[in-house]
Amino acid sequence: MRSYNEMQYEDGQFRRHYERFCAWQARQTGEGMARKRAEADLVFRRVGITFAVDGDAGGTERLIPFDLIPRIIPGEEWSLLQAGLAQRVRALNMFVHDVYHERHIVRAGIIPAEQVYTNVQYRPEMQGVAVPRDIYAHIAGVDIVRAGTDGDAHFYVLEDNLRVPSGVSYMLENRKMMMRLFPELFVQNKVAPVAHYPDLLLETLRSVGPAGVDDPTVVVLTPGIYNSAYFEHAFLAQQMGVELVQGKDLFVNDNSVFMRTTRGPQRVDVIYRRIDDDFLDPLAFRSESVLGVPGLLTVYRAGRVTLANAIGAGVADDKSIYPFVPDMISFYLSEEPILNNVPTWQCRKPADLSYVLAHLPELVVKEVHGAGGYGMLVGPTASRAEIEAFRLRLMARPQGYIAQPTLALSTCPTYVDAGVAPRHIDLRPFVLSGKNVSMVAGGLTRVALREGSLVVNSSQGGGTKDTWITEK
Repeated sequence: MRSYNEMQYEDGQFRRHYERFCAWQARQTGEGMARKRAEADLVFRRVGITFAVDGDAGGTERLIPFDLIPRIIPGEEWSLLQAGLAQRVRALNMFVHDVYHERHIVRAGIIPAEQVYTNVQYRPEMQGVAVPRDIYAHIAGVDIVRAGTDGDAHFYVLEDNLRVPSGVSYMLENRKMMMRLFPELFVQNKVAPVAHYPDLLLETLRSVGPAGVDDPTVVVLTPGIYNSAYFEHAFLAQQMGVELVQGKDLFVNDNSVFMRTTRGPQRVDVIYRRIDDDFLDPLAFRSESVLGVPGLLTVYRAGRVTLANAIGAGVADDKSIYPFVPDMISFYLSEEPILNNVPTWQCRKPADLSYVLAHLPELVVKEVHGAGGYGMLVGPTASRAEIEAFRLRLMARPQGYIAQPTLALSTCPTYVDAGVAPRHIDLRPFVLSGKNVSMVAGGLTRVALREGSLVVNSSQGGGTKDTWITEK
């Protein structure tokens, strides 16, 4: 399957926005680049930029492989992406508000009620709850892929991540690493900065403080050091200059949330929570949770604390809702979508299920509640036994799956054991919604390091690249 090469045309010529980098790269020696790769690994390990793989019995911390060849996007392409991302996230926030309030889109028959109100991410506790500026997904990580070939390649949204999207710390650290290793590249190339993301994030969080609070206190709530993204939680708290807290550090009193400090209790106004809904409040959700804050939901419903992202925002990023996002854009904004979805079959529909079962070897099938590359079938790379086992699961619970064509994701040259070779990539920009919708120019480029693999997730052996947006 032919793929769009981000660096080169099909005739081998370099794309214009890569020309300076490729001229520089041609002057480098293999030994020199190997030393730089080793230096990057050493620094990342010293700083603690690791992740834990869910389900790894050994609990080992691993480095996410970092590649020295950047993914470069010209400014005019980024302008298109930026407009499409802002449009999409605005519509998603309007959808979440609507399903917890007026239900216009359901009443209009655009989205079936059962798709929303029987969804495991729907939280009836949020019905009728007002949140500042009607923003539910303050931080959205939207996964973008480019598919097709020269002359017919397009960007598509692969999925929306609105619950606790992660990865932005790797975007920031990748840039710091490239500037440390190759400062001359940033003299030769006009690359848009990303280092101000923590400032934008803090500004966004402060802009959604509770009504009447002029100088809100912001904290980052983490499940603790054993969470796979703990490095990111600590990193963002440090970069924003706010406290990193666990549930045990917070308590509810007098219909407010307080933080225990050495100077006594301090009221908390905005919580950037990195804990799933189920674990936030043992009095409201999972009673056995020791990660959350008893009574937090009551304070939240009273408008005395802001949670970013909002409880129940996940109803909009479930894969069973994904096919309806273009309809949301048309319904709420009266606009045509700037960025298209990947064509999707909803296996809950008998006709779609029949098609998917007949074409399993050609399709990618995903669990609607799945994440991290788990619970999916990539038909073209699966064995016959894997396909037949998946067929049984699909037939037993078709409403739990969607299917999509196997896209020829674009590739970018990448350092692998055998040398430099093309590997498939995606892009996760981070969209911030508060007083304004904003984002830094770029995102986290993830790369599937195994030859032929389309799964870029770090938990599935993927790596990352620095993402450059160059001036027009």
